[in-house]
Amino acid sequence: MSYEITCTVCGKSAKNLLDYKCASCGNPLDVKIEKAFSKKEIRKKEYSVWRYAQFFPYVNAEEIVTLSEGWTPLVKFTGNVYFKLENLNPTGSFKDRGSTVLISALHKQIKAFGGFISEDSSGNAGASIAAYAARVGINAKIYVPEGVSGPKLNQIMFYGAEVVKVSGTRSHVTEEAQKQEKGKIYVGHILHPIFRDGIRSLAYEIAEQLNWKAPERVYLPVSAGTLLLGVINGFKHLAAWSAIAKMPKIVACQTIQVSPLYHRFKGLSYHPPEKITSIADALVSTNPPLLELMTKELKDAEGDAEIIKEDEILQAFKELVGKGFFVEPSSAVAYAAYQKQLQKGATAKKEKTVVVLTGNGLKTSIKPN
Repeated sequence: MSYEITCTVCGKSAKNLLDYKCASCGNPLDVKIEKAFSKKEIRKKEYSVWRYAQFFPYVNAEEIVTLSEGWTPLVKFTGNVYFKLENLNPTGSFKDRGSTVLISALHKQIKAFGGFISEDSSGNAGASIAAYAARVGINAKIYVPEGVSGPKLNQIMFYGAEVVKVSGTRSHVTEEAQKQEKGKIYVGHILHPIFRDGIRSLAYEIAEQLNWKAPERVYLPVSAGTLLLGVINGFKHLAAWSAIAKMPKIVACQTIQVSPLYHRFKGLSYHPPEKITSIADALVSTNPPLLELMTKELKDAEGDAEIIKEDEILQAFKELVGKGFFVEPSSAVAYAAYQKQLQKGATAKKEKTVVVLTGNGLKTSIKPN
């Protein structure tokens, strides 16, 4: 077999693709791809995530569920700075990469079980999972925080999913989604290793669109960690098989309110606010279940972390819009982090840099002045 799903702590293998935690110790699982990355196996006429279908060996080609996600533009912004426009995915966020791979891998088993899928989300992942469930004809129940952004809530509901609003912290939402219920199959995007694994495709695209010359830096917003872990794994896979000369420096970008990874990475104590009021409303995980794994992987990859204030997010958001890039404020966090590191000399204009713009501005509830 060209892949293995194992526990991130005890190393025990998981055999069922529906598993999202270790049966032995309850810790998160991870997909380990043992298949070599070969440029010859890329499907050159396919312009979606499934251009790299050969590198997702647990998905049968005839069972792929797709909305033609992925192969998003890599736009030169200025000098050596490029924007990866993940806001142009079918449901408006990078989450579609994980959803297409997850639903493609599981839908046949879910239909045979005769149940429905359960997902917890602050908005974008819920909308994405709901869309792919609708595409393949399975029922979905999406658990969301009470204060979910209106446009994201509407999007989930339009796709036909049942929505359950949960009061309390983001962790409470997860707990409700995981509660046992007849016919329920939990496929939460944060914990399910196959969703996270689908994000690998983003690293493949960046490398290929830069003619297999990896950028020196990649900035991305981080909340629950699916984007961070997926991108790191993708670049690691490419580097392991010499498709790129070396790993880029991955910079995890967080808000001052929601920054558990930044603080853990820097060895600082973190005290989250009682209520999150940040305009970056897609970044809400103050106690992410994958925090230990994120910290370990970011350190192993010799990455970095940056923290951004509210006024810096708003300024970056307005600058991006002023240049024609209408993205969620959460996406602007990554651009703000790049600017901050540039100003303090942590990076330089000569370094080839990719900033991942993760979500569409139409999803935001903030209004222009």
